[in-house]
Amino acid sequence: MSAPTLIALISQKGGSGKTTVSMQLAAGLALAGYRVALADLDPQESALRWAESASPDAPFPAQTVRLQGTPKDMARTLKPVANSVDMVVMDCPPSIEHPHTMSALELCDLALVPVVPSPTDLWATRGIERLILDRQRQRPTLRGALLPNRVMRTALAGDVLDVLQDFELPVLDVALSQRSAYALSAVRGTSVYGLGRAAVAAQEEVEQLVSAVLKLIGE
Repeated sequence: MSAPTLIALISQKGGSGKTTVSMQLAAGLALAGYRVALADLDPQESALRWAESASPDAPFPAQTVRLQGTPKDMARTLKPVANSVDMVVMDCPPSIEHPHTMSALELCDLALVPVVPSPTDLWATRGIERLILDRQRQRPTLRGALLPNRVMRTALAGDVLDVLQDFELPVLDVALSQRSAYALSAVRGTSVYGLGRAAVAAQEEVEQLVSAVLKLIGE
């Protein structure tokens, strides 16, 4: 059996929506027919708490695992999980200096960077991009991409999204909007798919994200 694809969600600061994207992407991949594990690398364990708050009648669609330590430590923890999944979505700490983030970059196949369209988030993203580009020189198979997240339809957001095109990393041709459905899904321990017809617009965004990610990793 081939090794699972490892997708790391990376950010330099809190508020980027990294955990939200991790949860929605994991659920979307699972509903697309892939066997998915959600790996929480953040000491705050927000992803694990989110999944654990799911209703017993409707458990979160991806199995969960806590990862920590060096790349070898993480690989050892993932080994029994790897035999039963196709994808591992890794929710990293909100810091590129954190050792867990660095370990994830040594292991992952795709580094996905959620970017909120604001000037401060753009500045933070420059540092992440430099780190990923450096790792790509050492690991040519590593892919990286930027994901516009928590997007509001304002002139400033549009200007910031235009600036993203100047980055070296590709920008996914999809975006997740600032929607109450994403926050509500966290409260209920589910994804936007668990909210039914009230979250159709958010579900469509996540489906587009899943398609873009699968295309990027060659699925």
